[in-house]
Amino acid sequence: MVLIHGMFSNLSIYYFNIAPVLAKHFHVVMYDLKSHGMSERFTDGYDLESMSSDVLALMDVLNLKKVHLAGYSFGGLIALKTALKAPERISRLVVIEAPDPQDEKARNIIDEYSKEFLEHYVANFTDTTKVQMGKRQMEKNHRMYEFLFEKTSIKADMIREKHFLGEANFSELDTPTLLLYGSESNCKPTGEWLKTQIIPSELELISGDHNVPIQEPAQIAEAMVHFLSQSLTKTVTQNHG
Repeated sequence: MVLIHGMFSNLSIYYFNIAPVLAKHFHVVMYDLKSHGMSERFTDGYDLESMSSDVLALMDVLNLKKVHLAGYSFGGLIALKTALKAPERISRLVVIEAPDPQDEKARNIIDEYSKEFLEHYVANFTDTTKVQMGKRQMEKNHRMYEFLFEKTSIKADMIREKHFLGEANFSELDTPTLLLYGSESNCKPTGEWLKTQIIPSELELISGDHNVPIQEPAQIAEAMVHFLSQSLTKTVTQNHG
C-alpha cells in the first residue's frame, strides 16, 4: 500500500506509529512529496493533477500495478484525484482528514497544524532514535519550510484547486473508500459530504481534530488494517467458495 502525507509535513507522519502496524499486514510504501522531507526541491507542480501523476509515476518505477492508497490532509485530496484518474490501479482508498479546498479556514489549518507537526516530528525522532535532533537538522527543516512558503507555487496551486470537490464526479468512483476524520475537526463536514458522494464508502470518526494521525495513531492504524483486510477476506472467501 502507498501512503501520502500532507503539505508542509513529511513521511514521518506515518513512519513512527502508523506504518509499523500496517507493515505487519501489507507491503508499505511511503515517500516525501516534492520539496518535502528528503525529496528534490521544485518551484511548481503542486496542483492535484501534477501530484497525482507523481504517485502514478512512483508506482510505475516500483512496478506496482495496483495498490491500496491512503492520503492525509492535502494528501487525501491527492489520493482522491489519483483514484479518479486511474481507478483501475487502486484497490481500496483511505482518505484521512481531506479538507475542502474551497474553505479558506480549512486551507489555513494546514498552516496552523504544520507547527504541531514539527513538534511531533522532533519528539518522535528523539524517542525513536534516542538521539537528540541537532541544531543543524532543525535549521535544515526550517529552511525547507521557508522554501515551500516563500519560493514555490504551493499556496497558489492549492488555491487554484478550491473547486476540486465540487467539480469532481465522485459518482463514477466505485473504489471502496474509508473516510477517517477527527470528531472535533473543522474538516468533518467534508468527510460527511464525501460519504454522500462516494457510494462504496464508510465514514469513521476518531476522537481528535485535524491532526488526528498524531493524536490517535493507534486508532488510525487499526481502522485502516480492519478496512483494508476486508478485501483480503473477500478474496479468500471467493477463492474457496
